[in-house]
Amino acid sequence: MFDSGLAGLDEPALLAAIERAACEESRAGARKSAAIAALVHESVTFDDVRDQWVWDSWIETACELGAVLNTSHRRASALMRIAVALRDRLPKVAALFAAGRLSTRLIGQVTWRTRLVQDPQLLALLDTAIADKATRWEPLSDDKLTAALDAVIERYDPDAVIRAREHVSGLDFRVGASDDPDALVTVWGKILGCDAAVLAARIAELLKGLCDNDPRSVCVRRSHAVGAIVRGQDHLRCRCGSPDCTAAAVVPGSSNVVISVLADPAALDAVRQLIADQDRDQQDKLADKQAKAKEQGKAESQPQTEPIPQPEAEAEAEPEPEAEVEVEPEAETETAIESEPAPVKPVAPSNPAACVRDSGVALLPGVKILPLVALAEAIRSGAATKTLWLPGPDPEPHYRPSAKLAAFVRARDLFCRYPGCDVPAEHCDLDHVVPYPYGPTHPSNLNCKRRTHHLGKTFAEGWQEQQLPDGTVLWTTPAGQRCTTVPGSWLFFPGWDTTTAELPPMAQPPPDPDRLAKMPKRRRTRAADQAARIKVEREHNATQRALETERAKTPEQARRAEQVRYAGLPPPASPQPDYGNDPPPF
Repeated sequence: MFDSGLAGLDEPALLAAIERAACEESRAGARKSAAIAALVHESVTFDDVRDQWVWDSWIETACELGAVLNTSHRRASALMRIAVALRDRLPKVAALFAAGRLSTRLIGQVTWRTRLVQDPQLLALLDTAIADKATRWEPLSDDKLTAALDAVIERYDPDAVIRAREHVSGLDFRVGASDDPDALVTVWGKILGCDAAVLAARIAELLKGLCDNDPRSVCVRRSHAVGAIVRGQDHLRCRCGSPDCTAAAVVPGSSNVVISVLADPAALDAVRQLIADQDRDQQDKLADKQAKAKEQGKAESQPQTEPIPQPEAEAEAEPEPEAEVEVEPEAETETAIESEPAPVKPVAPSNPAACVRDSGVALLPGVKILPLVALAEAIRSGAATKTLWLPGPDPEPHYRPSAKLAAFVRARDLFCRYPGCDVPAEHCDLDHVVPYPYGPTHPSNLNCKRRTHHLGKTFAEGWQEQQLPDGTVLWTTPAGQRCTTVPGSWLFFPGWDTTTAELPPMAQPPPDPDRLAKMPKRRRTRAADQAARIKVEREHNATQRALETERAKTPEQARRAEQVRYAGLPPPASPQPDYGNDPPPF
């Protein structure tokens, strides 16, 4: 099998064979799901008697299916639920699966994440929306795929996503536990996502101020950084002890940590409405409380024998004007900055009769969905809002893009633009497609790449890249295979037009004979790294085995072993066996 039909094929032919096999695998999975759905339709019955049984028709069918597939009935039951969801709930997604365009992994996530949607009209809209985007979700990791699915569901049926209000209401933070030692204190709890991102960024900023000779471990450094933040300090003193340490030159008061949250106008409008509704409810409750207190005071002040005059109907307390939540950004801020893309055109639903509210999407760093209630809490806490800067036709005159240009490119791409990579844009380099100065510093010539892929594109042989004005990147591999990646913002902000100016034809730089000599080097080879990891793991296993051997000793032997380990005592003499009056055996 592994030799037949593949011998003598070159790399492009082998890659084409792999692509065909993947498509055939998806089609075979779709046929299996269709057969399972038909089996469920024929075998699973519903009646008032058998449904009360532990061994009902569903578990019986699942056990029969598990026997055929040589798997557990729980896994077979999951396959049955996926098959039924594709047949009855997501027909358009099922059609893509049958055409071999979606993987089994993605199908499992789609059917699971949409299981809470009950409204048939909403389910039809979600089926259409997911089918339009699902083919671009294949390269995403499980976490990013979950975020993309939740973003679609959040737009039309927020109740089908885990309700953020319950998480926000369950916030807590505690300091100290009953079993803490004297010198250390345990802290734990839950905070808002925006605050967590700010805290992580401040910790990372403090750690950057330390030199490599600081004797503390990374864990201890993080703990001390949190202590510095608690004390109101914005720098962490290095403990290398060198008078020439550059880390000691940190200027107090220079902290400028900003966490950017990308939100579309629909999300900001929904948040403003949510804040207004919350304020109005609070005002109504306060007015009712004051009215009841006033009536109670009048009743107590008047004698019981006199008729109590009916109080005039008081005018309903008018809510105060909605507070402006857009705060001018300060020079130094540690609150979340709300940035929004260009105005988003409303997407008309496929069924105009279904009045579905688009509540928009907001993204935290790392492409994590920020629920609207959490976004409202951030704005209430003073987060500034500003419109994302849109670039013009003219390029910038320098190699390094400006902060506003970098923010636009990262917001447009959201991920690394290498095929199949989903590293968030904030952890990527900004790379010129056509190297500078042959290619300008312009968004039509810039995209995000993680450092590994940036080096591969720069130094490896055969990779070719072309970027269109809308941000689409056309890749050609060394084997001649063509791949296309689109901006990640298309997944979360489909109405945002990311098209920038079209650049004139650019000349490619001449070949550099010393290009490979400039390739960054590893600290040690991959084989040496693997050998080191194996050595560490074997030493760990040996240590654990020695500890188990010591635990099996007598209490006296274990006590002496502890003294040898910690007090440097000489090892105890081996105990002589007691043979009684018999001579020792020789």
